[in-house]
Amino acid sequence: MTLHLRNGGTSVVLDLLPDRLPVVRHWGADLGSVPGQALADAGRALCSTLGTNSAWTAIDLPVLPLPYLGWSARPAVLLHRADGTAFSPHPSRVEHSHRTESVPAGTVEVVTSEALDEAHRLTIGTELRLEPSGLVRLRAWVRDEREDDGGQRLAPIVVDELTPVLPLPEAADELLDMTGHHIAERSLQRTALTAGTHLRESWEGRPGHDATTWLAAGRAGFGFRSGTVHGVHLAWSGNTRCLALSTPQGRKLLGAGELLLPGEVLLDTERTYSSPWAVFSWGEGLDAMSHRTHAFLRSLPSHPSRPRPVLLNTWEAVYFDHDLDTLKALADAAASVGIERYVLDDGWFGSRRDDTSGLGDWQVSQDVWPQGLRPLAEHVHSLGMELGLWFEPEMVNLDSDLARAHPDWVLGDGAGGAPEHRNQRVLDLCAPGAWDYLFSSISSLVEDLGIAYLKWDHNSPLLATGHECSQPAAGRCGGAAVHDQTLALYRLLDALHERFPELEIESCAGGGGRVDLGIMERAQRVWASDSIDAHDRHDIQRGTTLLLPPELIGTHVGAGRAHTTLRDLDIDFRAGTALWGHMGVEWDLTKADGPTRERLASIIALHKELRPLLHSGLTVHADLADDDNLRIEGVVSHDGSDALYEIACLGLQHAWPAGPRPLPGLDPTRRYHVRLAAPTYPELRPSAGWMTGEGVVLPGSFLTTTGLALPGMHPDHLVLVRATAVD
Repeated sequence: MTLHLRNGGTSVVLDLLPDRLPVVRHWGADLGSVPGQALADAGRALCSTLGTNSAWTAIDLPVLPLPYLGWSARPAVLLHRADGTAFSPHPSRVEHSHRTESVPAGTVEVVTSEALDEAHRLTIGTELRLEPSGLVRLRAWVRDEREDDGGQRLAPIVVDELTPVLPLPEAADELLDMTGHHIAERSLQRTALTAGTHLRESWEGRPGHDATTWLAAGRAGFGFRSGTVHGVHLAWSGNTRCLALSTPQGRKLLGAGELLLPGEVLLDTERTYSSPWAVFSWGEGLDAMSHRTHAFLRSLPSHPSRPRPVLLNTWEAVYFDHDLDTLKALADAAASVGIERYVLDDGWFGSRRDDTSGLGDWQVSQDVWPQGLRPLAEHVHSLGMELGLWFEPEMVNLDSDLARAHPDWVLGDGAGGAPEHRNQRVLDLCAPGAWDYLFSSISSLVEDLGIAYLKWDHNSPLLATGHECSQPAAGRCGGAAVHDQTLALYRLLDALHERFPELEIESCAGGGGRVDLGIMERAQRVWASDSIDAHDRHDIQRGTTLLLPPELIGTHVGAGRAHTTLRDLDIDFRAGTALWGHMGVEWDLTKADGPTRERLASIIALHKELRPLLHSGLTVHADLADDDNLRIEGVVSHDGSDALYEIACLGLQHAWPAGPRPLPGLDPTRRYHVRLAAPTYPELRPSAGWMTGEGVVLPGSFLTTTGLALPGMHPDHLVLVRATAVD
């Protein structure tokens, strides 16, 4: 049977054959209404072999290609029984089903397939979902079909890998993914798609600061606005694997799956392992690819439904130096500039005066807070602001009451521990009592203080982290714990949301170390990076918005001198850069002079005015390959009636003055009133005629092709431009 799925401008054509899991004939542009016979003929046209009984006949590749079909490249499935048998699955019967599901955003097309391997007593299954946005989500599972007869005639199955794949167009010859490190996350990089396997993995128990995020492929030179591009992302917050294959058998593929540590999945008591969702998107340009994930995230129940409150975080204002009067004065200053949420960061609990002790003791410090946090909470609430609080529940200092009372709750390698980062170790969320302790401690504070927001940090990688043998109920005695830990984290976040439906949670992992669609089913914000340097933030935010819409990305205004880089930047550039996400402030406002506070207040007010557009529209990026020091990025409303752009100069421009540049994403059939969105550097106004007076009215066709003359900008300056349709 040939099945044609259509949704959100995407077509997926599947051959559902009786001897294999689904074969994808097409994934990409909508093919329109195509008769079933034509699709069947297309399947035959795409099927070619070198003859029967050949080891090179693997053209009809299913989403999980297997060796018995002639697949000889990198395995998509690696499993075996604990006694070494059943190493090569060979299904004898495959059953497929197709259904539709109604969701708030529309209808989802769902194809489920189960392949029974009678010889090896196991089933391999897949589920493919074509979402209303045109996003494809694909996962696989393995089920152990052995019988329990007391004698355990068959050993349990060990799963090592389950990595579903989708085909790429043959024209794809270039890859784009991301890399980076702490305070420099999600930098874009390109490489040729040559023969063999391009493999990106995370081995640190989270996606990491160097996370792939997207692995995208297209014809060399594809950009934000041009070139067909296909990408894959793994919606998982533990160890990850993303790959692109260019095989000698004439096929190019993209895939993603969980990177399983040795022995992490043994189907003894739990008889089924399901892989995380591999998320596939495509588009004409990277912007269109990202729009599908943005639309999907905006349709989730976890997505915030109210305006995103502008917040102040106390970290770079006071660090560990907590004092009630100082923090109340900071709250007063925050309220005076229009801030709506006040977040108390690290240092409020136990013996936590620095990062060497107290982590895990989630009780308010009586030394620093003799009256508890209630006086601060009441003051914050009296100013009309919400209260947020910092936690790092998955970590523990060995110098803490918790670690001394429960050394068996600390993950280790069975030979003396694991490497420490920031003097901390990883708390085993599966250890008996640990999960309950965290849920109770966090819930009590949320309830008692009326907390609206949790900053959920995760500073250490999970290296050499296994369950302690003194508590075998925690998991497999001495076994690797990343898989279990990730699922336990999800259960904890889900339980908190069930108890406190209005509670918002930020995913922070030493900055941007845990940014993925798995955590975003449970979080309402990510902290994109510990760097608040507005210059570096342009790259960080550009990479992050390829996966997440702006309203889910924390963007803060820092002090005049950046904490991480010591770069000095003015308030217009800092605040203008932070305006483009879920805006916040992270500096000691009590030390800011009057004019600086007034300027900050005016840009916060502008952000509030623009929130409906910024947090619902389509993100766009101009392709300016001739000068990466210049950026033109923005948000355009879905109906094309309104748009906001940032024109930013990050370094000396190659040409002075720069030639006209296009504004991407506008409707070419409409006319637009283009003007400055806010007062900005007075010295720039005369250098571009349209910046003076009331602006200009121009056709969208002109603005998206020829564009606007740019001001003669200096490094680390930006202007905000509004384009509103007049017909």
